[in-house]
Amino acid sequence: MHDVIVIGLGGMGSAAAFHLARRGLKVLGLEQFTLAHDRGSSHGESRIIRQAYYEGAEYVPLILRAYELWEELEKESGRNLLTLKGAMMVGPRDSGLVSGSLRSAEEHGLPHELLEARELRRRFPAFNPTPGAVALFEKRGGSVHPEASINAHLDLAARHGAELRFEEAVLSWEASPDKVRVESPKGSYEAEKLVIAPGAWAPQLLQDLGLPLDVERRVMFWFEPKESPELFSFERFPVFMWEPDDGRVFYGIPDGSGLVKTSFHHVEGASCTPETLDREVREEEIQLIRDRLGECVPALAGRCVRAVACMYTNTPDLHFVISSHPDYPQVAIAAGFSGHGYKFCSAVGEILADLAIEGETRHPIDLFSPARLKA
Repeated sequence: MHDVIVIGLGGMGSAAAFHLARRGLKVLGLEQFTLAHDRGSSHGESRIIRQAYYEGAEYVPLILRAYELWEELEKESGRNLLTLKGAMMVGPRDSGLVSGSLRSAEEHGLPHELLEARELRRRFPAFNPTPGAVALFEKRGGSVHPEASINAHLDLAARHGAELRFEEAVLSWEASPDKVRVESPKGSYEAEKLVIAPGAWAPQLLQDLGLPLDVERRVMFWFEPKESPELFSFERFPVFMWEPDDGRVFYGIPDGSGLVKTSFHHVEGASCTPETLDREVREEEIQLIRDRLGECVPALAGRCVRAVACMYTNTPDLHFVISSHPDYPQVAIAAGFSGHGYKFCSAVGEILADLAIEGETRHPIDLFSPARLKA
């Protein structure tokens, strides 16, 4: 008998296991794949982290707490988990990306600069903005490293006594008033509480909730500059998101070695399941993102060194689902992170621990209630 079972040890589940174990609970973590695997959504070496949140100003208190917890995790684990060399949101002044970021920055008093196209080009000469484009630049933006972070959370969870089982898929779970039971091919486990952080497997493991989740295939590409490699150092080339006139947001994350990871943020008609995900990347997909780079970051439109498929699990409104289960208060759930959730893992782990232990949290999570998604 455990105090808490955590299903899924990716970004969110690994953080939950750590926070629960650190609070002295007897934790069992179950993961169907290997440690820090590449089969789901929490891989690819880097994820953008930023504070001026265009998706909604209500996210800002949560991201500020996430920053605090990432920095605490760096100190406790002795690992480099953050690269904060600046982040930039580029597009027309009235675009959702720029206007939403500016709204969050002003509402919460976040340090930022608003750069006109000429100043943007002078400061960061690899970029080729159109004359009407502007950029919101925040010095505290950058990237968080998912594989390293998962390893850090799970290493520390184990040090605090958590039992972590890998390559053990969950077949089913059930809850009764005084306990939960989880079945796997290797055994049956009982606990007082349950945390479910299933990533793209949420439609199966949270089937009883009927959440309208859509799993989307995304491809990450690593490009080598075709010229002027000196322009792509951390100091001269910040992490960016860009909303061009056609509204198709794409992003780029330098890795410090001269390569830049890039991708489109969302693509219509890319629905899949974890079982049907097409992991083959085709030349026409590479050319599509290369063409966009040729317009906006011309020197980067060189050789694609690597390309890897992953998955977004989207809600209709692209906001998360973080809540106690509406029928089983001893079950905490986290799902539907819609391609922008990884930066919050450190704080979501804390919230899931709160919900599992106390049934409530001090963090503002009303926005993430599954009730909003009911027809």
